[in-house]
Amino acid sequence: MTPADAGSADDSTAVGSGDDHPVARFEDVTFGYGPTPVVEDVSFTVEPGDFLALVGPNGSGKSTLLRLFLGLHRPDSGSVQLFGEPAHEAATGTRVGYVAQDVASGGRAMPITVREVVRMGRYPHVPRGRFRREDREAVEEALATVDVTDLADRRVGALSGGQRQRVFIARALATGADVLALDEPTVGVDATSRAAFFDLLSELNREGLTVVLVEHDIGVVTTHATRVACLNRQLHFHGSTDDFVASDALSAAYGANHHVVVHDHDSEAEGATGRDGGHGQ
Repeated sequence: MTPADAGSADDSTAVGSGDDHPVARFEDVTFGYGPTPVVEDVSFTVEPGDFLALVGPNGSGKSTLLRLFLGLHRPDSGSVQLFGEPAHEAATGTRVGYVAQDVASGGRAMPITVREVVRMGRYPHVPRGRFRREDREAVEEALATVDVTDLADRRVGALSGGQRQRVFIARALATGADVLALDEPTVGVDATSRAAFFDLLSELNREGLTVVLVEHDIGVVTTHATRVACLNRQLHFHGSTDDFVASDALSAAYGANHHVVVHDHDSEAEGATGRDGGHGQ
């Protein structure tokens, strides 16, 4: 299926690492866990500096698409390239940071401190396990960037869900990642922490970090993301957030009665199906 507004799919201004290649390129990608495709004939690109939200109803394939992006699955047909290489072969351990869906709710049993978690992000850079001054500085800078320096000596298991989210973003930043990939990271997090978390993502994106996010809350997407890929097995839209709001892509993906409503009183947009809390594929 041809996505709505295909003409605007690749018009974003690139910032970031300066590679000749896009961050990722999906070309005619089909993948399934059995005989029935979960995603089918999907094509789009992720450019440096994008804040791309993957949206769709439960079971639409958005989390599967993220796994394909990370190289965790190999397409049944078509190709996924990450920084110009096949995603499943790309050596991206220091270029892509991943925050899983259960970060906020999990981690309570972790016996290590916040600083120790963030130090893990430096391991790929540390020769023979010996931390250098630049490694220690990278850890402290990452802690400060996400505003958890005051928590550095606390055990991760003692933190709130929102605080743990920030810690794992700090770990990715300490690695020196160009891209942050997140799979519905705010499930189970209170509204205040959610708002602060997405404000942080927007700030990091403005500073040049590419963000790829699976999110069911259409209000969050239209408020914070700069690009949207809307799918329900097939891609219904890929383009700017403003064009997504003006399109009928949400109705095409979710059903005829769904649309995006923009609330002028608080500048927040929410989809009629956006707050169902579903996880889907």
